[in-house]
Amino acid sequence: MTKKIKLKISARLLKKRFRRQGAGMGKHCRFCGSTEQEAALDYKNAGFLRSFLTERGKILPSRISGNCCKHQRELSRIVRKSRVMALLPYSAATF
Repeated sequence: MTKKIKLKISARLLKKRFRRQGAGMGKHCRFCGSTEQEAALDYKNAGFLRSFLTERGKILPSRISGNCCKHQRELSRIVRKSRVMALLPYSAATF
């Protein structure tokens, strides 16, 4: 009987395998399936809407915020409405 030789896996291949499997939970839409969060999606709730803006005042894309396309469109519509009402700034104030 021949003995099986056990090969060592390099650290580079372990990292590659870990990246392929994914690290932890994936992004998911916080508004899907949650009625209280969807109720918080209002143009008057400026504090909540600021979490979807960058420090420069741009709306975060869905690939970063994790929203589905339906709620991302609704969110951007509400942010634009809130900007018209002067509850949110159009851009960061530079002095």
